[in-house]
Amino acid sequence: MPIDPSVAVGAELPEIKFSWTESDVLLYHLALGATELRYVYEQGLRVLPTFGVVAPRFHETAPPAVSFPGVDIDLARVLHGTQEITVHAPLPAEGEAVLRTRIADVWDKGKAAVIVQESTAVAPDGAALYTTRSSIFARGEGGFGGDRGPSGEVEVPDREPDFVIETPTLPQQAYLYRLCGDRNPLHADPDFARRAGFDAPILHGLCTYGVVCRAVVDAVLDGPEQVASFGAKFAGVVFPGETLTTRVWRDGPRLVLTTSAGDRPVLADAVLTLAEH
Repeated sequence: MPIDPSVAVGAELPEIKFSWTESDVLLYHLALGATELRYVYEQGLRVLPTFGVVAPRFHETAPPAVSFPGVDIDLARVLHGTQEITVHAPLPAEGEAVLRTRIADVWDKGKAAVIVQESTAVAPDGAALYTTRSSIFARGEGGFGGDRGPSGEVEVPDREPDFVIETPTLPQQAYLYRLCGDRNPLHADPDFARRAGFDAPILHGLCTYGVVCRAVVDAVLDGPEQVASFGAKFAGVVFPGETLTTRVWRDGPRLVLTTSAGDRPVLADAVLTLAEH
């Protein structure tokens, strides 16, 4: 049985000790297509909060394996479902930490399974730097009689958006982003992409996630330190070179977002909450 919820839920994964440098942050920002000096020059470097999602595995070069306690799934069946990060303070441009992760839930969507992980990055002094919550969508692995889980739907205000942001992606964007620790062949190998059901390699979901966060920070906020959290559901794929359209609504202490590529939804149920300074 590829998924055994009785084993998986609550399982603690091995701790990951990691560190990062200014060069890692600069590469990450460039892989998102950033050109603003505050993102690409070490003097006065300001770190996008989404960097925390990739920092623990930034230097990995092997394709990821979907093998955890109670979970063993073919990588070609897996898509990123949701991603959220909450930063407890602005991320430093260099540092070290330990990542502690557990499997929080396994949900049965019928034709697919959803595996939810929660992680906290802890600095050497014991301070929590940030917390992430993510899910992966495993096609063909449902039907084991488990809970379907919550819908997680975010209501979009019934009015015109306050901002509409157009963000082009680069034809080579996925090749750049692979250097940030995600060597999944789905984003480079046409044969693997076809085996996974796509006509061509697709852009990493986390690349889209970072690109959109940067676009909103630049268009709406004064800087990345204004972000307390950012979460979204991956509603569709992006092919490198497509232009993203992000609609933003102010909703009290948060921004509600949707992102599409043409008429195809890409990010849904997206919320960016503002830090209290």
